[in-house]
Amino acid sequence: MKIKDGFLLREVAGSHIVVPLGGAADFGGMMTLNPVGAFLWAALEADTDDQALVEKLLSEYDVDAQTAARDVHRFTEKLRAAGLLED
Repeated sequence: MKIKDGFLLREVAGSHIVVPLGGAADFGGMMTLNPVGAFLWAALEADTDDQALVEKLLSEYDVDAQTAARDVHRFTEKLRAAGLLED
């Protein structure tokens, strides 16, 4: 899975904002990510899977494996629901 073409993450005034481009303009809203979300977004710019995301989270943050897996799943499901991921 990875982020669909047409979406970028930009830092604006200290906030991480998802920005739709071109044909993605029907995005219908704005999404703001916290630093962990921005970290995962960066990892999703290349094709990856849930397990790789969990491993990246574990290597970067002080979190247990169960919490990391739960948070990765919730984050990717929110991105899927918003139409931002391709499998």
